[in-house]
This record gives sequence, structure tokens and C-alpha cells, in this order.
Amino acid sequence: MTKLEKLSEGSWHYRMMGDIFPDLLRPSDALIDLYEGGTPVVALTPDLIYSGGLAKFYEKHPDRVINTGLSEQNTVSMAAGLATTGATPWVSGMSAFLALLCNEQIRMDVAYSQQNVRFLGHHTGLAFGFYGSSHHATEDIGALRSIANMTIISPSDDNQQYAAMMASKDYDGPIYYRTGRGRNPEVYEEGSFTFEIGKAHEHMKGDEVTIIACGMPVHPSLQVAKKLNAEGHSVGLLDMATIKPLDVDAVLEAASRSKVILTIEEHNVLGGLGSAVAEVMAENPGNARLIRHGIKDEYSLIGPPTHLYGHYKLDEAGIESVVRDAMK
Repeated sequence: MTKLEKLSEGSWHYRMMGDIFPDLLRPSDALIDLYEGGTPVVALTPDLIYSGGLAKFYEKHPDRVINTGLSEQNTVSMAAGLATTGATPWVSGMSAFLALLCNEQIRMDVAYSQQNVRFLGHHTGLAFGFYGSSHHATEDIGALRSIANMTIISPSDDNQQYAAMMASKDYDGPIYYRTGRGRNPEVYEEGSFTFEIGKAHEHMKGDEVTIIACGMPVHPSLQVAKKLNAEGHSVGLLDMATIKPLDVDAVLEAASRSKVILTIEEHNVLGGLGSAVAEVMAENPGNARLIRHGIKDEYSLIGPPTHLYGHYKLDEAGIESVVRDAMK
């Protein structure tokens, strides 16, 4: 297997056959540790063992992986049935299909009866680039957030993803993990923190603007916050990896201190992280002004992911311009 370190700026290929990216090993690392630690893990995938990050787990425990073929809805229903037997099923699939195509099965087969099914929705947001709008997952948070009993987590890098998966060990009810394409830059050092479901991670406090971000935008937001603070500004950053249940206390604390709350997400501004924060601020009015940044309720363009991040101002340069505008 070939290890690729970085995606070319001009490349839109999501992966080459036989390539393994470092981040795509981390879901398997967590599944191995959970299973060997006593959790009855069963991984299910609609023919995406390698691109979904299950390869290492499959190579070590092939009898714990079920390849269901291209039948996502049946895969979710099968997982719900397995959960009733005491197993802990992990369903790995493309987020656009897992969250939207399987929404009915997640709602009625899994969430309604609070089955302990875990979902790994990979290639979220614009990660699929040239594969098109049908493969872009910019509505998955909104589609799942309104389903009762669902927990939604959007890790910002592979180390946080590993920690978040390990945090599921004794957690009751279904969880949807919103993960990238295995190429997110590192935000957290391996083993440097523990992940608590429902708690934000505060990188820094700020009086002018507090950025609340999740997933891929956390890394560029962190770089922007550091740069602006070095210039004498006061910019805070909350990594709101758990979108549901939201860390309400962290939002209210930031809103009580900052002039502006700026949410940044690789998702439609409707129904996602920004909407969740808006609901909290509307019910607890304070002095902060809220600005939501993400996909402006449109079907995203098709192109290389790096170009799309630039177009939608989700890369470092774009986020810097959005923060500077927010401070005016």
C-alpha cells in the first residue's frame, strides 16, 4: 500500500486504488481498540472497506466486518437488527447517502428504539469535489439533527475522531460521526486530550469575535485566530465537535463576552451548526451579534475540493476575510 502525504492542489481524485491515507487508519484503530477492549463491535459497509477507513480493522478481524454491497438502506436496517442482539454495529458509508438516502431507516429502525448503532459518515461537505453535488454532503447535519435520540459529532482531525469514537464505549443511543476524507491537517496531538461527548473544546477566548466551528474548518480557523491575535485583535475559537447535544454553556459564555459569534461550517447554513447556535442565542438573548458562515442554501458547485473551499471562503484566506468583516 502506498502512503500519500498530501493532496495536490490540482488534483480532484478522491483516492487511487491501493492508496491508504494516514487518517483513514484511525477509524480502524478505534474499532480495534474498542473490540479488543470488550465492546462487541461489528462493522458494516456498503462496499467501502478501504475508502471508509475499515481496512486495518478488516485485516485484523475479518470475521467482524460485513460487506453488504451497494445497499445502504438495507445495511442500516441490518445494523439495527444486530444491535438488538447485543452487538455494537458501526456502519461506515458515504455521508451523502448514509444520512439522506437512509434517513428513514435511521429514524425508524435505529433512533426510534434507541439502538446503539454508530454511523461513520465519511467524505462530508465538499470533500467529493468533482464527483458532484449528489455526492456532496451539505445537508446531513440538518437531516439528522431533527431526529430524536440522535447524537451528532463532527471531529476536526483524525486524532479527535479516534478519541470521539473511543468515547462512545459506554454511550447509550445512536451516534452519527461526520468525518472528512482522511486528509484533514492535524489540530490535536495524538493522545493529548480526552473527548467528552457534548463538550466543546476551547482553543482560546476572544472579546471581539468568537469563532464556533466544527469539522474541516477548525484547522484554518485556528490559523486565522492565531494570526489576528498576533496583530493585537481578540479572537476566540471553540471547536464544537459535538453538534447534538450542543454545549449550551460554552455558547452562552462566549456570547456573554464577545461582540460577535461567528459560526463556520462545511454545511448549509440552514439546519447545521449555525442554526443550533442560533437557537440557543435566541432563547437566551445577550449582547453578541450572530453571523453564520457556510454554504448559503444552494447546491454546491462542482470542482476540486481545494478550489471549492476557496470559492466558499472555507479555506484560511476565506475565513480570514470573513472574520475581518465580522470585526468591522
